[in-house]
Amino acid sequence: MTNLSITTLPQDIFPKVKKYDEIIFHNYEAPIGSFKGKSILQMNAISMVLSGEKTMLFSNKSVFIKDDEFHFLSAGHCLASMKLSEKKTFRSILIFFDDKILTDFHLKHHALIARIKANQITESQPYLAFKKDDFILNFIHSLQILFESKTEISAAMKLLKFEELMLHLLETHPYDILSFQPHKNKSLDDFEIRKAVEANISNAITIEELAFLCKLSLSTFKRRFNSLYGTSPNRWILQRRMEIARDLLLYYDQKPSEVYYKVGYENHSSFSQSFRQIYGLTPKEFQLQHVSVRQ
Repeated sequence: MTNLSITTLPQDIFPKVKKYDEIIFHNYEAPIGSFKGKSILQMNAISMVLSGEKTMLFSNKSVFIKDDEFHFLSAGHCLASMKLSEKKTFRSILIFFDDKILTDFHLKHHALIARIKANQITESQPYLAFKKDDFILNFIHSLQILFESKTEISAAMKLLKFEELMLHLLETHPYDILSFQPHKNKSLDDFEIRKAVEANISNAITIEELAFLCKLSLSTFKRRFNSLYGTSPNRWILQRRMEIARDLLLYYDQKPSEVYYKVGYENHSSFSQSFRQIYGLTPKEFQLQHVSVRQ
């Protein structure tokens, strides 16, 4: 099992970041080649991909980020993998902001926000995705002009641009943006651990990485898992993945080559080995045997 290093954001990409910086703008470029790693978001973030694709796994969902969308991400633990072109650099604009920035915005525009909230109750959401419209494209262009000026963007300008974006979203997606709430950085309760396990059952994720998403040490996660499921995480997840694979092979007539990645495997051979461990046959043998029985 490969141990992925943990990146703390934004500190690790801004070695000189000051503890009192409440909002940070960053024009990010990644080198050519794929990347996967663990991250701890110490601040909330807005990710605006300019080129390339990026997948982020959180405790309760997967977020696929591409260049026609932008995302709000609450502070917390995540696994990130970037799907990078062999010829094209992955580029994105990142805006990090702390809870105080968001609270100040709500206080400043409390009258407008109260009118919106009076019409509909919004459920708290730690992750949001929005399509880029013409306003957002122009907003991104304005940020690129600021980056190209080579001068440090002032705190006042950062706040102004953040407010500009938030006000636009209040007009175009009021209930969505008001549902964004920071996710408290604490270990999950039993119900949330169950949600994290089952939300990631079909992702290529290790037990160690799953423990990381739940904000638990590996030993604590295994102990909590055993008390919830009555068995070890490796055994339960293997059994559950193979049950899903069995159903896809048996009832949906999918080929083994179409199934392995749907149950969290990165290659066909390791999937076949796991399947044989549970059912005593390779996926192909299992499918042929049961098809002949049905006929």
